[in-house]
Amino acid sequence: MFEKDSKYIFQTFARQPIAIARGRGTFVWDSEGRKYLDFVSGISVNIVGHCNPAVVSAIRKQSERFIHTSNLYYSEPQMELAEKLCRLARLDKVFFCNSGTEAVEAALKLAAKVTGKKEFIAMEGSFHGRTIGSLSVTHEEKFRIPFQHVLMKDVKFVRYNDADALRGAVSKDTAAVLIEPIQGESGVRIPSDGYLRSVREICDENGVLLILDEVQTAFGRTGRWFCKEYSGITPDIMTLAKALGGGLPLGAMLAREGIAKSFTKGDHGSTFGGNPLACSAGLAMIGVVKKENLVGRSRQLGDYFVRKLGNINSSQIKEVRGRGLMVGIELNIKGDKVVDAMREKGVLINCTAGNVLRFLPPLIIKKEHVDRVTAMLETVLEK
Repeated sequence: MFEKDSKYIFQTFARQPIAIARGRGTFVWDSEGRKYLDFVSGISVNIVGHCNPAVVSAIRKQSERFIHTSNLYYSEPQMELAEKLCRLARLDKVFFCNSGTEAVEAALKLAAKVTGKKEFIAMEGSFHGRTIGSLSVTHEEKFRIPFQHVLMKDVKFVRYNDADALRGAVSKDTAAVLIEPIQGESGVRIPSDGYLRSVREICDENGVLLILDEVQTAFGRTGRWFCKEYSGITPDIMTLAKALGGGLPLGAMLAREGIAKSFTKGDHGSTFGGNPLACSAGLAMIGVVKKENLVGRSRQLGDYFVRKLGNINSSQIKEVRGRGLMVGIELNIKGDKVVDAMREKGVLINCTAGNVLRFLPPLIIKKEHVDRVTAMLETVLEK
């Protein structure tokens, strides 16, 4: 199997040396039959667990009706999901696409058309995707440098969690500020209280749009439906993906009415965006999150998880930080060997930014799962 990957597939992914064969709830099994407790959940995608019965049932039922029609026609699952998203997010209109990077591309185009300006401000440490537009507002040089010659030129990067730096960077040419409420790829970096409110105020004072990237933080991941609720702000534009499709590819850009109306017929499009199969899965995902109170569960278990991790007595740990079940441990060493050791013990975790262990479990995990992972990590760090 691995030989076929190297022979036939572009080698753009740093894969773990296992092949996932099936999943159920909080666990996955590899092709050799070994069982793993999954604290990655497809990078925050499988938020209601693997093969959640409600999601599987919704996919099955929709697949027996029709799978795809394109956006030349209306479909009921798309309309229903759009309504739910607008009500949950307190925004007015939705554009559906297939991924987070596509949602960011749509947001950049919309902001450019609304304002007639071409300058964007993003944050140091940001990650918004790998297509040309979203890569242009992604800060990490290892992603940018090979493609620097084709990226957008009018992008400024300012320090995250520094309102004064943003205030000094805004100009008469600025179309929008793009920001993650918690930076995931750069190591679960959580801003100080009041920072996002200051960002909103700076944008308002200067007539600049605020684009909030909630691709990784939405649907209860951080202990709220959307992470923006902690600061009480409303963005002009917001991007979603990952958990949105219940495991199927689905992204969305949401916007206020006055902003959204600038996009008219032909301004943007997507053949698969809002696919009825993915929208049905998304509706089921939202239903499970509501029915099982997974937003509150994320908040409670996340607090417990952070406390447990904070009690680990190890010189290898520099800082533990998290909000809800989006948790990171910054180490004084590289994290790749820790990830390998945890996998060998039957737990899947992720390392980002080189030395930050990132935990993004399904929101259906139990306290006993947290205890197991914490105890295992302590043992690994001791060795």
